[in-house]
Amino acid sequence: MSELLLPRGFRAAALVAGIKPSGRTDLSGVVSETDCTWAFAGTRSTTAAASVGRNRELYAAGGAVRALLVNAGNANAATGARGAADNEEMAGAFGSVLNVAPGAVLTASTGIIGHLLPMDRVLGGIEHLPDELRQEAGHFAEAIMTTDTHPKTAEATLSSGARIVGTAKGSGMIHPDMATMFAFAFTDAQIDQPALREAFPGIVARTFNAVTVDGDTSTNDMAVVLAGGQAGAVSMPEFLEALEGVMRTLARQIAADGEGATKLLTVRVSGARSEPEALAAARTCCVSPLLKSAVHGNDPNWGRVIMAVGRSGAAVNIEAMTVSVQGHPVFAGGPLPYDAAAVSASMRADEVVFEVNLGAGPAYGEAWGCDLSAEYVSINADYTT
Repeated sequence: MSELLLPRGFRAAALVAGIKPSGRTDLSGVVSETDCTWAFAGTRSTTAAASVGRNRELYAAGGAVRALLVNAGNANAATGARGAADNEEMAGAFGSVLNVAPGAVLTASTGIIGHLLPMDRVLGGIEHLPDELRQEAGHFAEAIMTTDTHPKTAEATLSSGARIVGTAKGSGMIHPDMATMFAFAFTDAQIDQPALREAFPGIVARTFNAVTVDGDTSTNDMAVVLAGGQAGAVSMPEFLEALEGVMRTLARQIAADGEGATKLLTVRVSGARSEPEALAAARTCCVSPLLKSAVHGNDPNWGRVIMAVGRSGAAVNIEAMTVSVQGHPVFAGGPLPYDAAAVSASMRADEVVFEVNLGAGPAYGEAWGCDLSAEYVSINADYTT
């Protein structure tokens, strides 16, 4: 399979700076030849990392962006004034080697919380990043990983020929309250910034905010889209549909690669009063340890869906409510007769789908998660030791 290339005008670099004890690539960046319009979403955690806070300030200022710098292996969160200064120094150093203003450089950090960055290694690596710049995207997708088992990428091509390429990382500490883990999209389409920023929160809500692995929201979550414009103007409706498709694909990849996961969990909720209520019901099902455990054990215990929906805050008309597991109806205002062995057998699949109609309105929402295995506990019990 041919290497995934970034859109026109974008190049990426990745190298080993010595941040990760594993010796894998841990410092990377993406650079645009032109000023980019952009949109951003960052975690609402009150203990957000320095990178999130700085990017949020730049977003409010409304200026153009030319580059993104990412370090993996160290979250630079809960590191106080020193961490904020280190983050600013990273941006300034990358801007200096690229000959762009520090305010045109976004930063992102991921890894262990509460450790200061090894700035001598980081700054040494930044000096060499420009030498590694190329249009291939795979090395960047690999360099941003932490506990991921594989890189996550997606792409779309518009009728005009403009392209969107997305990359993401995320496997644990996944229950976003804005976007997710890391998700970066790059496009050569020429996009109006106000229109992009108006649409982005809705796209985030239906994609990355609909993912959950373990119910824990990271200090470092962010999603960014950068538009360089070299492909010229495009249809905004077509672009937004394609961008949401890329983000949806990345979101599903993150859920399927949840720490210790053996299968993807998909919950589709219809019949809700509103889209936010549908999403809340679907996401509550996906984060339920009881339902996740049942999925791992191929147990068609649909009562756990009833339980999760009931605590989600979504309105329900239980007399009109229906539930199906892998296409098998199991509840319709009351229990339905079904072949438990057959339904259990159908759950021995890479993806398990629950469909729920709340019977309360016209809205739809979908969320993604994964099963809960003993491996998840093992991974996180040994994360820093």
